[in-house]
Amino acid sequence: MTFDVPVVMGILNVTPDSFYASSRVQNDSLLSRAKDMLAAGAAILDLGACSTRPGGEFVSEAEELARLHSALDILDKELPDAVVSVDTFRGTVVRECVKEHNVAIVNDVSGFNWDNSMLDAVLETSLPYVLTHSVDVSSLERCTPQVLTSLSQKMWQLHQGGLCDVIVDPGFGFGKTLEQNFELFGNMREFGLLEAPLLVGISRKSMITRTLGIKAAEALEGTVALNTMALDRGADILRVHDVEEAVQAVALWKAVNGKK
Repeated sequence: MTFDVPVVMGILNVTPDSFYASSRVQNDSLLSRAKDMLAAGAAILDLGACSTRPGGEFVSEAEELARLHSALDILDKELPDAVVSVDTFRGTVVRECVKEHNVAIVNDVSGFNWDNSMLDAVLETSLPYVLTHSVDVSSLERCTPQVLTSLSQKMWQLHQGGLCDVIVDPGFGFGKTLEQNFELFGNMREFGLLEAPLLVGISRKSMITRTLGIKAAEALEGTVALNTMALDRGADILRVHDVEEAVQAVALWKAVNGKK
């Protein structure tokens, strides 16, 4: 996969407690939702089975694996050509899913901070890895330099271990104040210094809902607006709940910028 033009990653949550209720799917609706996302233009399906929403509790490793195995069995059988990303922070989950299923990408919101086995697991699989900044920087007046430094140091660790395919995610909403989220967003072009594809995951998040005084269910327009601005600031992957609208934003961005 190349990123000459931005692509869209569709969110599939096989959880009962993800912050946006409409993103939750069960096995009986998983396939139709996945097919709809691919038909709408999603390049990647991001499958998560353990909610990391603020204030939530993590399910056990066994429960997360059970949910993922069940969902991935369906995708393996019915959509074998789909590019599937597994959203997890656990090394054992990575090893099991890669061994048993057609997994193409590891998406770790913890930046291998929450599980001591994650770094080794990622290096063993050699799969492309989404490196997210999730360290609490809320006490800092300006967070962009610290976020860039942290991501750079972790990229060095991954490269030293032989993994070159790294995607960076600023981690909007993870350990950052509302003001810091917008600081990072405004400084997004600086992430080009890392020379890695940039993933932006702001879909229906609190930086939209709190600013506008709305609920996640009402945040589609705000998400599209920020995603469009993110494209102009160098986003290579838009991680979204609403694939069709994101694909339309990319199409219009391509038209404005003379991209095919």
